[in-house]
Parts: sequence; C-alpha cells; structure tokens
Amino acid sequence: MAATARPPVSIVTPVYNGARYLGECIASVLGQTYAEFEYVIADNASTDDSLAIARRYADRDQRVRVIASQDHLSNHIANWNRALSHVHPTARYVKVLHADDWLFEECVERMVELAERHPSVGIVGAYRLDHDRVTLDGLPLSVDVLPGAAVARSFLLGGPLPFLFGSPSSLLLRAGAIKAHQPFYDEEVLHADNDACMRVLEDSDFGFVHQVLTYTRRHEMAISTMRVNRIGTHAPNQIVLFQRWGHVFLSKDEYDRKLFVLLLYYSAWLATSVRKWPLREFRTYHRERMRRILGCTSPRELVRGFGLQVRKTVMPSGRSRQRAT
Repeated sequence: MAATARPPVSIVTPVYNGARYLGECIASVLGQTYAEFEYVIADNASTDDSLAIARRYADRDQRVRVIASQDHLSNHIANWNRALSHVHPTARYVKVLHADDWLFEECVERMVELAERHPSVGIVGAYRLDHDRVTLDGLPLSVDVLPGAAVARSFLLGGPLPFLFGSPSSLLLRAGAIKAHQPFYDEEVLHADNDACMRVLEDSDFGFVHQVLTYTRRHEMAISTMRVNRIGTHAPNQIVLFQRWGHVFLSKDEYDRKLFVLLLYYSAWLATSVRKWPLREFRTYHRERMRRILGCTSPRELVRGFGLQVRKTVMPSGRSRQRAT
C-alpha cells in the first residue's frame, strides 16, 4: 500500500462459494470514491468460480490481493479471521465486506471522514439497505458519536438505542482494535461479530453516518440464514453474549433482571419447539448451549435452572427486591 496523505484502508472479503454475487461485491469496492485502499479477498476452498473471479479482478487492479484457497474448508468465522490476518501493516482502518453484500460508492469515504474527526471512535456504522428496506436507523440526525458503554448497554438491555451493529459489512473498524486482539473474532461464539463489537466498545466510542452506505443481501443460501432457520441460534447465543458482557457493562441488578427475561424467553421457545428435538443437529446444538448457559443438558434442567434464577431475581435472601427507580 503506497504512502498517502489520506489514511490507508484495508477492505477484506472472506468468500466461500460466492461466485453468484462476488463480481458485484468487488465492483462496488473498486467504484469507491475513496481510492486509498487495498482489497484482500480470502477464498475458503471454494468449489465454484469464486477464486477465478477474484483473480480476474486482481489481474486488472493492483489494489486487489487474493489469498488463495486453503487445502481444507474452514468454518466461516475462521475464514473471517484468516482474511483479517492479511490486513496491511500500515492500514489505519479496516472495512469488512461479505461476498454477497456491496458498498455504496461513498461508503469508505464517509466512514473514514467521521472517524478522522473523532479519534475516540473505534467503530463507525451507518444506515444500510437490508434487502429492500433501510435499517439501523432511529438515531437523531444531530447524533453522530455515542459513548461506547451506552451502545453496549443498549445492546444488552434491548434499548433505548436502536440496534446499530448490523453485520460486519455494515461497519468500519479502527485497525488498531483488530491488531490488538488476534484472532479478532471468537470462533467459539456463533454471533462473533457482535461479540467483537462489544470488545471494541470497552475502550472506544461508536460513530454513525446518517447516510445509506451498505447493502446486505438476504437469501436462503446465506450461512447465517441457513443456520438460524434450521436450528434456531438467536435466543441461546443472545444469552451467551449477555453472560459474557453483562458483567462488564451492567449493574448486578440490571444483569439479574435481564437474564431472567432472556431465560424465560428461551425456555418458552424450547417448549414450543418440541417437534424439533428428534433432529440430531437441533438436539446436540441446544444441549451444548444449555450446558454453557446454566450447566444443564435438557429442557427440564433448563427450567429448573430458570426457577433458581427467578428466586435469585425476585426474592434475594428471602425478601422481595425493590424495583429499581
């Protein structure tokens, strides 16, 4: 990456069998109004034309660098980390872009401008076009920087701020935050992108550009869509993230009360999903989640653990807890 007056940016795209949309993704990067970037495409042993497509673009534009397929297929989060491990040493910012998404032409420029104005900002978000509707909205137009702790608390408690993280494609990250924690994404956490955001917000603020800058594609072959629909990952992983970060950003009373609500929801959801229990993948997944959440391996034990949490939340030391004011 050549020296430049403007801060250099590394854009990274991890891809596995993304040939259908990869060309559109790459074209959106090369069409950015911000030209001071390198673009790393990390192929994950694709069996379609993904690698060939990436190499064709690399042959035409020296800013594109292709990390060839590995000998074996890795899980998608491991490939995210592999892509980030190739971020240029001089990069000041990193923009992740998934192979089925794309960027509006001013995306990088607008996000970098905001981060440069506010050195405390570690993550920059913006409105996104999510399939056919604009999301990540709800902030007042006058607000473009939020304290990191406030964003993290709102994520954990479900408000009052709107959800601002979106997906990795929605955000710009300060490169120092990525270089300080390798691997950046925890491969043991399914929603590793949200987990990584919480880690960054321990020490930095969140910036927001009031402009539609990214596009998230929704389709049935997306890894996240397939996993959520098949075995139901949202509720248990929300609890796992809450248990990891609730003690960092919340008071003990806030933590206990919100955990009570999350366990109630998960218990009710499992009860309504009884027909899925004969499916081995579903059963194995949720037993492992229950073990991580409360040290149990069956819905009955989860309900028992939930009951203990009820008593802990509502009647600590045998007395009713006063409602927080």
